[in-house]
Amino acid sequence: MPPTADDFSNALNSLLQQAQQASQSHLVVNSGNLHRQVGGYPGPNHRMPMCCRVMRGARTENDVILEAPPLGDGASLTIKYLLPRP
Repeated sequence: MPPTADDFSNALNSLLQQAQQASQSHLVVNSGNLHRQVGGYPGPNHRMPMCCRVMRGARTENDVILEAPPLGDGASLTIKYLLPRP
C-alpha cells in the first residue's frame, strides 16, 4: 500500500521530535531520504509530490529551503527546520 500524507507527516514529526530531544538547533530533511524511510521510493508507485507537500506544509517562517528541484517536487528537496518548533 502506498504511503499517505499522514505517513509522511508522522515520520517528519518523529524526526523533528528526536532532534529537539537531542537539543539540536536544527534538522535538515531531504525528501528522497524521508520517502525512503517511509517506504515506496524509489518505485513505480512513489508519492514524491505528496512527500514534498508535507515537508513544505511543515515549514514555519524561520525554516529555510536549502535545495529545491527545478520542477517543484522531487527527491532533492531539502529543508532546514529550526528547533525548537513553535
